[in-house]
Amino acid sequence: MTKISIVLICKNEVDVIGRTLKSLEGITDDIIVYDSGSTDGTQELVKQFGVNLQEGIWEGFGKAKNKANQFAKYDWVLNLDADEAIDEDLRQSILECDLTNDEVVYDLWYKNFLGEKHLKFGEWGTDHHIRLFNHKAIQWQDEPVHEKLKLPADVIVKELKGYVLHYTMKDIDDYSRKMRDYAMLNAEKYFRQGRKATWIKLRCSPAFTFFNYYILKRGFLDGNLGYVSAKMTAYYTFLKYARLKELCNQKQQ
Repeated sequence: MTKISIVLICKNEVDVIGRTLKSLEGITDDIIVYDSGSTDGTQELVKQFGVNLQEGIWEGFGKAKNKANQFAKYDWVLNLDADEAIDEDLRQSILECDLTNDEVVYDLWYKNFLGEKHLKFGEWGTDHHIRLFNHKAIQWQDEPVHEKLKLPADVIVKELKGYVLHYTMKDIDDYSRKMRDYAMLNAEKYFRQGRKATWIKLRCSPAFTFFNYYILKRGFLDGNLGYVSAKMTAYYTFLKYARLKELCNQKQQ
């Protein structure tokens, strides 16, 4: 056991959260699941693992993570989503992690899956995120989506061996719904920031996004699902700027 609190946020994740919680067993005596109104049996499944289940309203990813971290028993927290299990190498790295320097944060490498297919190239092929840190010193931005940690200038970033196994989309239908939802949330975020959807952004960004992930980052090596992934991200990019342009036009009327 290690003195790290593992904190997960979730809503309606009954299909994936069991795999995640099972991968975390034996690491710590403090696992918190912060649920924002699940109705699919997620809470009942979580209770079977004997973890600390907390409930709250949904206010966006950034606020949810900060609120969930307040329930942590320890200063160091590992923030994961419900669909993010860990492999054995990362498990061992966490157990052996040095927690003596509060200025250090730990960057975790990801393996992303569409269904059970590991996407090794394209957008998802070199994915990594800072997820282990001292939450007394570092917090999340209050952004509703694509939230980031507020890192001090003198922060020390270290990598841990192993991978987060991110089962982010169970199938193409799930993938398309998530891309639409994220596009709408990001468009609203950009609108609040005063950003504009220029002609170039609306017309050219989706095409460049596809070219970047499918050709430059070799998404084609993932076969058909590599093509699907690049097209989905291009679709997301188009929806984001189309919605942003709509919001800007509505403001002017």
